[in-house]
Amino acid sequence: MFKRIDHVALHVADVPAAVQYYVETFGFEKIFEQAGTGGHTIAYVRLGDSMIEMTTRPGGEPMSGFHLCLQPKDFDRAIEDLTAKGLPLVTAPRPTTPRGPLEAGWRRAVFQGRHGELIEIRG
Repeated sequence: MFKRIDHVALHVADVPAAVQYYVETFGFEKIFEQAGTGGHTIAYVRLGDSMIEMTTRPGGEPMSGFHLCLQPKDFDRAIEDLTAKGLPLVTAPRPTTPRGPLEAGWRRAVFQGRHGELIEIRG
């Protein structure tokens, strides 16, 4: 019935700054941004066929209990690049349980993003 996840949503205090961060840090492409009434702003960034929707409301909203996961082309290189960019490492790279045979030998690491979000790197 369902084919894929269309997007993941993040509430951030500053949508333009968050868009810039994901474009510069992870290589996303901004595909839509609109400032609405009452301080509400929305934007979409895309990486391949994956999207993140970013929204804000006056005063922002706290982040809690949420993460997004990115699959890199080269796991070790991604960890090096994100560490060099100063992202705090929350969980050091370690083996992860495969969800299927194609994921055998995969590892994961978790970083904290600039806006309080957790970003899992898995591959």
